Amino acid sequence: MIEKGFSKPTDRIMRLKKQIIDARPHVESERAVLATQAYKETEGLPPILRRAKVVEKIFNELPVTIRDDELVVGAITKNPRSTEICPEFSFDWVEKEFETMATRMADPFEIPKQTADELREAFKYWPGRTTSDLASSYMSQKAKDCIANGVFTVGNYFYGGVGHVCVDYGKILNIGFSGVIAEAVRHLEALDQMDPSYIKKQQFYNAVIISYKAAIDFAHRYAAKAQELAGRESNPTRRAELEQIAKNCRLVPEYPASNFWEACQTMWFIQCMLQIESSGHSISPGRFDQYMYPFLKADQTISREFAQELVDCIWIKLNDVNKTRDEVSAQAFAGYAVFQNLCVGGQTPEGRDATNDVSYMCMEATVHCRLPAPSFSIRVWQGTPDEFLYRAAEVIRLGLGVPAVYNDEVIIPALQNRGVSLADARDYGIVGCVEPQAIHKTEGWHDAAFFNVAKVLEITLNDGKVGSTQLGPVTGDPKRWTSLEDFYGAFTKQMAFFVKYLAEADNCVDIAHGERAPLPFLSPMVEDCMGRGKSLQEGGAIYNFTGPQAFGVADTGDSVYAMKKFVFDEKKISMAELKEALDANFGLAIGQKANAVGAGELTEGQIYDAVRKVLSSNKSMDVTALKEEVYRTLSTDTITAPAGSSKYEGIRRLLDSAESFGNDIDDVDLIARKCAQIYCLEVEKYKNPRGGQFQAGIYPVSANVLFGKDVGALPDGRPAKAPLADGVSPRQGKDHLGPTAAANSVAKLDHFIASNGTLYNQKFLPSALAGDNGLRNFASLVRSYFDQKGMHVQFNVVDRDTLIAAQKDPEAYRDLVVRVAGYSAQFVVLAKEVQDDIISRTEQHF
Repeated sequence: MIEKGFSKPTDRIMRLKKQIIDARPHVESERAVLATQAYKETEGLPPILRRAKVVEKIFNELPVTIRDDELVVGAITKNPRSTEICPEFSFDWVEKEFETMATRMADPFEIPKQTADELREAFKYWPGRTTSDLASSYMSQKAKDCIANGVFTVGNYFYGGVGHVCVDYGKILNIGFSGVIAEAVRHLEALDQMDPSYIKKQQFYNAVIISYKAAIDFAHRYAAKAQELAGRESNPTRRAELEQIAKNCRLVPEYPASNFWEACQTMWFIQCMLQIESSGHSISPGRFDQYMYPFLKADQTISREFAQELVDCIWIKLNDVNKTRDEVSAQAFAGYAVFQNLCVGGQTPEGRDATNDVSYMCMEATVHCRLPAPSFSIRVWQGTPDEFLYRAAEVIRLGLGVPAVYNDEVIIPALQNRGVSLADARDYGIVGCVEPQAIHKTEGWHDAAFFNVAKVLEITLNDGKVGSTQLGPVTGDPKRWTSLEDFYGAFTKQMAFFVKYLAEADNCVDIAHGERAPLPFLSPMVEDCMGRGKSLQEGGAIYNFTGPQAFGVADTGDSVYAMKKFVFDEKKISMAELKEALDANFGLAIGQKANAVGAGELTEGQIYDAVRKVLSSNKSMDVTALKEEVYRTLSTDTITAPAGSSKYEGIRRLLDSAESFGNDIDDVDLIARKCAQIYCLEVEKYKNPRGGQFQAGIYPVSANVLFGKDVGALPDGRPAKAPLADGVSPRQGKDHLGPTAAANSVAKLDHFIASNGTLYNQKFLPSALAGDNGLRNFASLVRSYFDQKGMHVQFNVVDRDTLIAAQKDPEAYRDLVVRVAGYSAQFVVLAKEVQDDIISRTEQHF
């Protein structure tokens, strides 16, 4: 029997989980006030030393909070699942939302009046002093115009910290913070004063020493707090726990961890302090099973049950981290997403299977907690044990949207192609949504921008214009195109133009972070900042990249195929007629949904005729083959407008009848591949200020919904402002030939050059994964997709009726977790339009 099932969580874990589920996220002011005071006090110091003094003040004065039942302590905020503000990156958007953040559509936060008053006072210092201000001053007006017109956005790092990093947790576990200080002292003593970089390096090492002494004090403050609580605790069991917590915090992370509990506490302190230093999200725990397993293996006194409870506690703590964004960005990152990606399995740097006991404990913790964080991932390769994949499938079919699954056979060579060594590539982790990274050696700047490929298609169809504005270059009136090559020529020129300004905008923000926001606490945990004597933001890492991600690939591919089929090949409509229909939004009011062509809206006679045509041609009675042929027949027949409807509706139905990406049809899939390649190959031409290369990704977070509002009607029949396809997934409802056909289409994209990550969503009915047979089918699907060189796949296992019921009665479904894009979230906290996007995805079955 393949099914193993899972143990039940302890009562402690259920109580801690309830705190998270019931929490109402708040904005708090303490960090902003302390940071502002530190900046005022350090006006004459260089940036790296000012940042060290900011860290010192925050670590020494931020309120210390230990929540009931905790075994692993350390909190960013007083209230559960709340957030602090980091005004050194940006602040004005917060002030504008003091009255509306609690009621906005996506990710609302409470802001008490006293908090707003304290923030308002702190913000008086910041005009002209933020990284956002500096980046804006560097950016050309053309780049700003591209952003304003929905071609791309760099708002992620424009408004906040960078994050998107996996640090060397193992280093701290083995040498402690005191070891980092000793390392900095050694480098200081070895400096050559004749070296022109001496002054900068000296400042960096001094900043590290200041930061790490303050970090040790932060842990000691928790030791004192735990001892204080123990002195007031009447329950002897809890008193003993608090006394042990106090002992742990006096020892770690100042010194190396000596047992598994200390290792768990060290790991969490690192994670917590990284979040406090910077507002960057996607600070990812990386290969948790690799750096934690040696401490479990060596701990001869801990029971397996208590060790599991400690891991469960870390899972709870990861859900306590939260972040607020501006109203627009909140829609793109809907679901209080913080993207702390934790990865297990895969290979060792030597190329052996890396699966261990902690790998399975992470699956158990995910089931015990059933919360959105961490963004739990597994790595799969040819040497992955079947048992590991079956257990992952058991987690996936619970409907939590995790683990996401990554293919070593694609990611390792993709990283090597970017200059990463074989051993480092084998040791990759996932950060953020889906971004592969050579862990603790990379400043990847993943998620550096959202780039709207479908918007570039729309601009191409309008000769470089957005409305009446000539935003892009003049590339020719589409009505004069005589072949698909005319389109590709124009599209490629428009793509080159807009990617150029994307790179400019990203580099302006990159420079601003290097100049105004170097991070002296984070940097020593990434190689080779200590050896080079410079912060991560100034190029201290071994590997430096910038990774903007595209979305709208399937929409573009389907649109280009529809033009090829109906305009250039079959000549059923002219480009002039197509343009007229697009400009008129197919006769639909803006926001009005069009009915898709499918069996549900065809007459009984149309279906009968299609079936009769198939049977008369091949006499097949195989149900699967028959269904596929019927769909192909329906999609290739001309569908005319019903009597009384507009001519535009007839054109829309014709376009919508074209074969679509996601059904294993080479003619369609290879066009989508080419459109994606045009973007990816253009991106990789550029360099960043840290000496690294741009690399493309294809994933949307949930921006496919938000930025779909910036895109007019498309030649695939999609009306204006409708959501775009997510990541490399087919358009919603268009992959109608089953999960294997859909996966085959996605695998035809060139995942190797999209080395910043690709994201593929599939949604299954729960019955599809039921029993041992469902697990076998699932494992076979993953192995087959990966054999064809797909990079990533993730799953929602939930039926449409459950999601609709949750929309109607959110209180009854507060613990329903779904996969949005590269992250999971509570379904009921998502904006309705994001919920609708998830509901509209094709429900697959075997």
